[in-house]
Amino acid sequence: MSIFKGIWVPLITPFTRSSEQQLDLPAAQRLAVQMVDAGVHGLVVGGTTGEAAALSEDEQATLLAAIIEAVDGRCPITMGIGGSDTRALAARVKRLDAYELSGYLVSAPAYVRPSQVGILRHFQAIANETLRPIIIYNIPARTGVNISLRTIEALAQHPQFAAVKESSGDVLQLTELIENTKLQVFCGDDTLMLTTFLLGGHGAISAAAHIRPDLFVQLYTLMETGEVTQARAIFDHLLPLIRILFSEPNPGPVKAALAMQNLIREELRLPMTVMSSSGRRRLDIALERVMQLPAYPPRPAYPALVSEGFMGTMGEKQPVERKMASA
Repeated sequence: MSIFKGIWVPLITPFTRSSEQQLDLPAAQRLAVQMVDAGVHGLVVGGTTGEAAALSEDEQATLLAAIIEAVDGRCPITMGIGGSDTRALAARVKRLDAYELSGYLVSAPAYVRPSQVGILRHFQAIANETLRPIIIYNIPARTGVNISLRTIEALAQHPQFAAVKESSGDVLQLTELIENTKLQVFCGDDTLMLTTFLLGGHGAISAAAHIRPDLFVQLYTLMETGEVTQARAIFDHLLPLIRILFSEPNPGPVKAALAMQNLIREELRLPMTVMSSSGRRRLDIALERVMQLPAYPPRPAYPALVSEGFMGTMGEKQPVERKMASA
């Protein structure tokens, strides 16, 4: 059974309120534990939402180690990998294999606009240097290139590729992907989450799920049990908030919403900026409505997961008892 399903949260990176804007590791750890306590099925560290482009490689490694320590094997953790230097990225995943990771979320090369052959070879070169599974991340609005279905089908023949995060926003492409690939398909456009589940997608890697993660878990669980009407009702409550969270560049609105709950300091590294005053007013209203929705009971803690065919979070750890986060 694949671990690449359900609701995964691409964690934001908290910073201290200082001129240096250093990593706020205690806040990052608290947030990760809160997500796990709410029942999310996986976490991504160092993704787009985590402002990885503004973090040094050493900072990303420090952050990853802190999250792994806090989560303590209670859910899978993947690391975001992005860039255009294929050789450097291949060497990097080889180094990162030393960490207790469940895989990597790897985006297409950005800015350089390679051909589909170049994209294929880029991913293959990275996959050849790791023992971990890879989630292919298709986000053409950021990279400038769309990964074709044919390229994904070719990559699926390599044993390290386990899933796809589809963020093109193209429903036809999403449909064809779900129908034709043997890989697990994650929704990467939060507004299409319900659509993805209805089409047979396997989960979502959702920045919006930082806010009331329990409700996103409930949405997924209801779809899994065939309770579509109830799932649609949950999604209808969440959709106005989702739209506001992506009305300005991510992760500005997500960090604003978390700061409104006193979970982090509202700090972003340039060139990313905080949410506008007008956006914040709309966010405040939407957030208040969502926070009033009934809590969804989280799943019990569970032991470290090891997927077949790779070195995951090894060991004989027992479930860790933690207090449930209040919704």
